[in-house]
Amino acid sequence: MSTGHPAKPPTMHAPPVFDRDFCDRFEQLLAWRRDQRDFLTDPLPEGTLEELVSYASLAPSVGLSEPWRFVAVDDPARRQALRENFQRCNEAALAGFSGERAALYARLKLQGMDQAPVQFALFAENNPGQGHGLGRRTMPETAAYSAVAALHTIWLVARSRGLGLGWISILDPEEVSRLLDVPLHWVFLGYFCLGHPASQDDTPLLQREGWEHRRDSVVLYR
Repeated sequence: MSTGHPAKPPTMHAPPVFDRDFCDRFEQLLAWRRDQRDFLTDPLPEGTLEELVSYASLAPSVGLSEPWRFVAVDDPARRQALRENFQRCNEAALAGFSGERAALYARLKLQGMDQAPVQFALFAENNPGQGHGLGRRTMPETAAYSAVAALHTIWLVARSRGLGLGWISILDPEEVSRLLDVPLHWVFLGYFCLGHPASQDDTPLLQREGWEHRRDSVVLYR
């Protein structure tokens, strides 16, 4: 029963000081957060995924809606079906290239589904009750943006603990949703492989292989 008094505000803490050494190491973390494709098959400690997902709540989300939905995929039959889904979509993508670009695409390793011990899918709930719609009336897609921000937060935590994470988007979203039997209004954002990296590099794979190169960021001033 309500007492009529306003809720007590949360305790405020003094902000920490992030010194130069911390900032340098954080920049190293960003540089070494790579999209991992090669994994050791060694199993991860029980509860690793759940612990990493707990850090999602530290990510920004529109209206404090926390619209991310994680689905762990342990069932071998579902993993195999998703692997076949990727293969079909990857072959279709390859057919869209020709010449040297097609040859290069065919050489790229674009998934770690055969080795990664932990695999999960990320979905966004575009109209969650939590948050009461704040910030989504004109831009409902911010729910998906929030889920991606949560994933990136988890990615950094995983890398700080010596784990690699790989994002697979070469999949049919509707088929993935059917295979994982999730609510129809959930929007598929990606499939992820998690484990100890078999190799590490601070340069993106696609840059090392000559597929694409990074460009300087551009800021427009108006």
